[in-house]
Amino acid sequence: MNWPLELEVAHKLAQMRGWLEQERAGALRLRGVDWFAWATAGASNSHSHTAECGCAEVLVTRDAAYILTDEAEAMRMREEEVRGPWTWQVSPWMQPQLYELREHFVQHAAAGAPVLSDRPGLHERNLPVALREERLVLLESEQQRYRQVGQLAAGAAADALRHARPDWSEQELAAACVRALWLRGLQAVHVLVSGEERQQRYRRAPPAQVVLGTQVVLALCARRFGLCASLTRQRRFGPAQHRADGAALAMDDADAAMLALEAVALDACETGHALSMVYHALDSAYAFAGQPDTVRTSRQGGIHGYLAPEVAAGAHTEIILKRGMALAFHPSLPGSTVEDTFLLDGKQLHNLTHDPAWPSAMVQGRSRPLTLALA
Repeated sequence: MNWPLELEVAHKLAQMRGWLEQERAGALRLRGVDWFAWATAGASNSHSHTAECGCAEVLVTRDAAYILTDEAEAMRMREEEVRGPWTWQVSPWMQPQLYELREHFVQHAAAGAPVLSDRPGLHERNLPVALREERLVLLESEQQRYRQVGQLAAGAAADALRHARPDWSEQELAAACVRALWLRGLQAVHVLVSGEERQQRYRRAPPAQVVLGTQVVLALCARRFGLCASLTRQRRFGPAQHRADGAALAMDDADAAMLALEAVALDACETGHALSMVYHALDSAYAFAGQPDTVRTSRQGGIHGYLAPEVAAGAHTEIILKRGMALAFHPSLPGSTVEDTFLLDGKQLHNLTHDPAWPSAMVQGRSRPLTLALA
């Protein structure tokens, strides 16, 4: 159901109180940027794009729901970030005993019972894995926000790559991409750029002060509403390749090999399958492509959401894929790579980062991005 924000928050508060009952705990304390966004239906508690925790926390008990913050942040967060039935517990930011006072408040709210936390401190218990996994299944309202993030991220990548020039440095392209993201209201979680020279040596790399050359790979992860969308696009500086008869190729050999390999992994993404099945499908596809060690030497992606990834695909990640989970994989072969963020619905994958204006080809019934060739 695509609930209004207030109903989504109420639903999650009921879910969290169910966890308290299940674990016989007195309070649930959420400090992380990821969990704060989840609990508040997309609000942010941090100015930093790399911070694990922020300037505000969520505290939920059986009969109350608090935002814990200080006077330096409370007004803006109330007016611009947080909606819903929260009670604000605001402290002076310069209070010498701020930490002790907040800890005393939390323990008092828990009434002597255990405190569960995503980032547990002293005398707190870690949030059980089973409860953490519940967050991975996104509500329809979260999925709708995710679609917005995905479309904006894809547009930013396309904008940066279409304006790029072969004499730009990798860092110049990264800067153009970050600017395009900010102009669309997105935070850059990471922006990776590899030009002609470094693409041959590294599967994924942060940008360097080297010239792009004849081709470039741009990989990004962007965040809004707490949700992380990842994608990878490639550009060649030059005209499209042609067949011997002069007709333009719909797909060059590098793209064809890469997308055939990716299709094996995406075909394994079904509800009821373990995430490890996708890993093993990739392992087999790499071996068939003559790259048998790639899954062990390069990260491949996994389940996405409020982190990227939430759960990385590995040989023993037995978490079961469910409808409403988001997935992003970035397989690569020498000279080519590909990535989009998908939403799982049964045997179907809905591409959240699809760009209809980007050159593409149908592979196994899915529209997949090709290398953009522009002079």
